[in-house]
Amino acid sequence: MIVVDSSVWVGYFKRQDIPQVHALRALDRGSILVGDVVLLEILQGASTEAQAGRLERELRELTIARMFGPQIAVDAARNYRTLRRLGITLRKTADNIIATYCINNGHQLLHNDRDFGPFEAHLGLQVYRAY
Repeated sequence: MIVVDSSVWVGYFKRQDIPQVHALRALDRGSILVGDVVLLEILQGASTEAQAGRLERELRELTIARMFGPQIAVDAARNYRTLRRLGITLRKTADNIIATYCINNGHQLLHNDRDFGPFEAHLGLQVYRAY
């Protein structure tokens, strides 16, 4: 499965002409996984309830997975400490959860966010690149 980060969904919904959006459009819908944390990020960015409803309906047509639980909490905290020891301070807890979920479950991540770089470089995050 390929987890698509909110950084790509935002570009998709804004019809941005970027490689990650092209990659998302080319994916088989059955291979796309939307994490509950990603769903939260997208819906909280909606400017109206009507827009949030449209976004939610579209995303609920895909596979939605629970990303956060006790084991991810423990593993994400460990990943945070590992990166901190390397001199890298993570900016967003949500990105830590998403990356840790992907690492733990062997999923690839399609993203447009530099904050995932340390996870790829040091912790084995698999990044989907079809561009």
